[in-house]
Amino acid sequence: MSSDITWEAPFCGEGNSCFRLGTDATGNGYIAIAGEENAPLTDSRDALRRMIIDIKAGKADHLL
Repeated sequence: MSSDITWEAPFCGEGNSCFRLGTDATGNGYIAIAGEENAPLTDSRDALRRMIIDIKAGKADHLL
């Protein structure tokens, strides 16, 4: 795993539900639970971008 991940500040909901998004110089995107950045989900930066766009468009609203 790349040690050159640039992590954003955590996004936190109520309680302990904090997630972090990160990227690296080779075009990968990362999602991790805050404090567990050593075990992230990994995909391309484009896949991360598409997921964020889809969430903002309401495609995950049924999970709320």
